Amino acid sequence: MPNILVIEDDKEISLLLCNILTGNNYCCLPRFSGKAAYETMKNSKFDMILLDLMLPEISGEELLINYRRFSNIPVIIISAKDETAVKVDMLRTGADDYITKPFDNEEVLARVESNLRRSRGYSSSPLVAGPLEFDTETSRCTVSGKFVSLTGTEIKILRLLLENPQKLFTKANLFTSVWDEEYNYDDNAVNTHISNLRRKLRAVCPDREFIETVWGIGYKLAVNS
Repeated sequence: MPNILVIEDDKEISLLLCNILTGNNYCCLPRFSGKAAYETMKNSKFDMILLDLMLPEISGEELLINYRRFSNIPVIIISAKDETAVKVDMLRTGADDYITKPFDNEEVLARVESNLRRSRGYSSSPLVAGPLEFDTETSRCTVSGKFVSLTGTEIKILRLLLENPQKLFTKANLFTSVWDEEYNYDDNAVNTHISNLRRKLRAVCPDREFIETVWGIGYKLAVNS
């Protein structure tokens, strides 16, 4: 049974989320403040985190930044902040998905299921591209021996490219493969996660390009990899 940490200071919303999850065979642990949540995040293991942004003591933004320093499990933001700039910033910071309040119960459940599917099913053999090595058992990515902290979505994209080094993926291909949903002709999600992934890899290895853009078509593993 997947374990999900729900970090939400509104107890009614927290109860609603936990009821949605437990009613669909998930184990749910609620936390109502940033400080309590962070202690739990450091000392316990989860399959996913649902994270509000406006929390007492420690904000959701700060929690996400700190958590990405030691874990790559999926994090879904659930927040009343509906500005595009906030959503993009959270995706760049390390969130795997973003749901705006008020939310639809079925949408929450579908996104939880989708993100859990993306984070599972890895084989045990490592994937290598030049100085980049991806451990398929732990989902750990290193470049020249240095750990690169990636979100669950970034891991899925990188693995897909590494497993198919000769394949050119259209944005529709990537979307349906990574998000496991029908392509909705909105390139923002694909572009944002590719940009984040590139930025993180360049920060460790600025002289090498790992993802090639084929303008007007999509993306593939760079030839020099």
